[in-house]
Amino acid sequence: MLDSISTGEARPYRGRFAPTPSGPLHLGSLSTALASYLDARQASGRWLIRIDDLDAPRCRPEHADTILRQLEAHGLHWDEDVRYQSRQTADYEAAFEQLRADGLCYLCTCTRARLAETSHQGIDGPVYAGICSRAGHEGSGSWRLRLPDGEISLVDRLHGTISRKLRQDIGDFMIRRADGLVGYQLASVIDEREQGITALVRGADLIGSSLRQQHLLRHFGIAIPAYLHVPVLLDSNGLKLSKQNHALPIASRNAAQNLIRALTLLGQIAFAADWHGRTDEIMRLAIRNWNPALIPRRLDLPA
Repeated sequence: MLDSISTGEARPYRGRFAPTPSGPLHLGSLSTALASYLDARQASGRWLIRIDDLDAPRCRPEHADTILRQLEAHGLHWDEDVRYQSRQTADYEAAFEQLRADGLCYLCTCTRARLAETSHQGIDGPVYAGICSRAGHEGSGSWRLRLPDGEISLVDRLHGTISRKLRQDIGDFMIRRADGLVGYQLASVIDEREQGITALVRGADLIGSSLRQQHLLRHFGIAIPAYLHVPVLLDSNGLKLSKQNHALPIASRNAAQNLIRALTLLGQIAFAADWHGRTDEIMRLAIRNWNPALIPRRLDLPA
């Protein structure tokens, strides 16, 4: 069984928030960013920003700029230069070529329709059936990482130990798209290495990604970060609050109110009587009183 790698001696805390610039921040993304920021600051750590803008058709520079200004307006200030994925393609390609040279990936020519027909639904989403794993395709297509038998686990500070069977629950996953772009899972692992990330606070909808990325982290000899997966915010229909579901952007002019709403959703209400209208004062109290154990297992948008 592939357990989480021991991190050995304590490493200086380095966390990050990695938004996709397909639109401005909404209350759900602010809540995740805030949890990440407070966790880093209470640990006297550093907090970094990565802009996940590899998928050019979905991403716009103006959205990236808006997100950065929204974070600043809410008192979430980062410590180092922003890392843009679109500027790191050489690093990603080198990692892909290493996996290819190691014989760990293969060409997949499955169409979306074929994937929909043959994949089965796993705990974290569709699981590839491995149709092309022995086909020896050449030419164009996507590239998948071949997974071994066995299990993989991570220890989450809120959810405890989370385990999956590699082949049955995760399946061979894509590391390079048919259009030539390196996939999210591989790019993220290289980003964590380059930014020296030691702690990941992210949405619980990314647990499957964390497990996939942990498998890659192991291969590249990168230390496994500490994990805290925060429940995603659900709308009145029980759907994830997201840009795809037309979530309303937060208004920076209402920063103090937005922070109080996010802190309430995250269960950080023990010091609510001390909240005032000033953003800096709210943040000071929030950092001092941050307690991940108070985060509820489900976050619902208030009516």
